[in-house]
Amino acid sequence: MDLRLMGLDAPLLQTLQHMMDMSDDTEKSSHAPTRAYVRDAKAMAATPADVKEYPNSYVFVIDMPGLKSGDIKVQVEDDNVLLISGERKREEEKEGSKYLRMERRVGKFMRKFVLPENANTDAISATCQDGVLTVTVNKLPPPEPKKPKTVEVKVA
Repeated sequence: MDLRLMGLDAPLLQTLQHMMDMSDDTEKSSHAPTRAYVRDAKAMAATPADVKEYPNSYVFVIDMPGLKSGDIKVQVEDDNVLLISGERKREEEKEGSKYLRMERRVGKFMRKFVLPENANTDAISATCQDGVLTVTVNKLPPPEPKKPKTVEVKVA
């Protein structure tokens, strides 16, 4: 698949195309990326996201066209990495029909975000409406300022 034919000519996408071409080679090098790595990199590059910060939360907004809420996974890895993923399958062709043009994206959607230290990973909510996923991560309350410690001075 040539990304230039799809009107995509960005350097990142060219790099991903080159990586896909390399993964098809029969000679495997220990430095060559694995197919899973290339697939995940392509999924991340093709999944745009908006990230907003509010006084009490962080909000991640991701377009997930054609996916139902049951097809989307929202997970926390390593205590501070938010992983959002899903996969849209190709529609089955009905007998007697054929594609004249196929531009809608199918396949894996994925994004990873390293969460800030003040993210409360126990208070995450996710909603999906009209193909737009909104994930809200509440912030932890700020730490209490340390009060000065008074030391009693004794008579020697």
